[in-house]
Amino acid sequence: MNRAECNDESGVPVRVRLTKEAPMKPLSRKLTFYIPLPTEDDPRSDCERVLDALRPGFGDLRIGFSVMRMLYPACRSQGGQVTATMIWQGDAWHLTRLEAGDTTAFHYGLAADLGSTSVTMELVDLNRGEVVSKATRYNLQRTFGDDILTRIFYGKDQPDHLKELQEATAETLRLLMADLTEQSGVDAGQAAVLVLAGNTTMIHFLMGMDAYPLFLSPYAPVVSAPGFLSARELGLPLEGPVYLFPAKANYMGGDIVSGMIATGISRSEKILLFFDIGTNGELVAGCKDFLVAGAGAAGPALEGGVIRTGMAAAKGAVEHVSIRKDKVRLTVIGKGKVKGICGSGIVDLLAELFLEGVIDFRGVFCPEKSERVEKVEGEWAYRYADASRTVDGQPLWFYQSDIRQFLDTKAAASTMVAYMMDAVGMRFADVDRFCVAGAFGTYINTRSAVTIGLYPDIPPEKIASVGNSSLEGCLCLLLERSHLEEISGILERMQYIQYGAIPNFVETMQAAAAIPSMATQAYPSVKKWVAQRQRGRT
Repeated sequence: MNRAECNDESGVPVRVRLTKEAPMKPLSRKLTFYIPLPTEDDPRSDCERVLDALRPGFGDLRIGFSVMRMLYPACRSQGGQVTATMIWQGDAWHLTRLEAGDTTAFHYGLAADLGSTSVTMELVDLNRGEVVSKATRYNLQRTFGDDILTRIFYGKDQPDHLKELQEATAETLRLLMADLTEQSGVDAGQAAVLVLAGNTTMIHFLMGMDAYPLFLSPYAPVVSAPGFLSARELGLPLEGPVYLFPAKANYMGGDIVSGMIATGISRSEKILLFFDIGTNGELVAGCKDFLVAGAGAAGPALEGGVIRTGMAAAKGAVEHVSIRKDKVRLTVIGKGKVKGICGSGIVDLLAELFLEGVIDFRGVFCPEKSERVEKVEGEWAYRYADASRTVDGQPLWFYQSDIRQFLDTKAAASTMVAYMMDAVGMRFADVDRFCVAGAFGTYINTRSAVTIGLYPDIPPEKIASVGNSSLEGCLCLLLERSHLEEISGILERMQYIQYGAIPNFVETMQAAAAIPSMATQAYPSVKKWVAQRQRGRT
């Protein structure tokens, strides 16, 4: 896997090979050099000798107690040849390790996205700019609650519980480090630095802090910009420090700031929209001249939550659906029997039901339009998987109440976008790219998302899935230290909107709960697709 470049001309993350025209300036440096051994005429300390040798190139170099303990015997073996590992921390270079001899060939870093459900980590060769290995695990915090709010209340005013949450977080990261070591044969614990991003609550838990203030007005974090911390103090077996991406607010966490680095929105000449959609929705609009951000609850339905037969995107989940003349075709993860339906499958299913006329613009079933619509447990439902296709031999249904739950969630997401556009006085014609982050955005069918009004009706080439932008931003920073300055600029320039504090936000959502929206003039493509489908049925 080649070096991660932060963005191409469109602002979308790409990975390109390192060339002489694109030199790396990684967050850490490893340098081997010789220092003269002490003599009676020159009895300076080993510490002075090292600092005097490095200052011409690294200025006011900082050195900590842990490195002082490495000075001897490293400085007096191998003929005085030593290798220094230094981390740029924004204000100065910090000497974090000293080894005897030349160890510059071993120069690795770690990048991690600390999600509330799953955590992903990459081991990166900082000499070549290549990802060596990658691993993902479920966040062990889930032991204390599947949703973040349950975990927040578990830790509220309970130091012992906070310690449990912190240890679960650290153990997840330790297991990932072990996975990377096993995969690559490279000791991940010897990495120079770990760059990590996560939402504001996840960072509080990693630091062993009570996250309840994030839930309670005025929603002020305990810490928003922790910066570089000792890995050992966080319970991680890592020689180097850990950099934690800063948050802007309770819902606008470091994972979004990292995603902004990945998409290049703050460097872009053209206007970008960056939307990270999941249980919460975070939206950033802007370019190099301005940045406006907002965040609010979207709802678990987009990830398969609260839907009766909904599930995460795992083996057995329906990920894509097409319907023609009451015949259903399903694409199933793992290509086996069906267990349920995930977010991308739900978007397809709703879009197809609407285009086929099985549901109307309100999302209400029209039973006469399909033999698959029946009364089940007292409400109308659509049979999307026959008994012969399922794991337990029972048909799977999509209920009227499921539709309502999902449309309420998509209304929240689309209203965030509409409100932001209005707040900054932009039209979609002004937007060069609509970047959708997260696992949900990676697999969703763009046309289906536009059909139900989840995405705006803009040319498909302007809609880009940017995947795990949080992880990608961490990788960008590992390979280009100048992003530290960019991060500071983002926080200073960004204007933040708290959607939950907008008085008429809920009322505005009601119009967006229709398919695709009550403002049908904003969706000319959907009108065309409906007409095409109607002609195909006649």
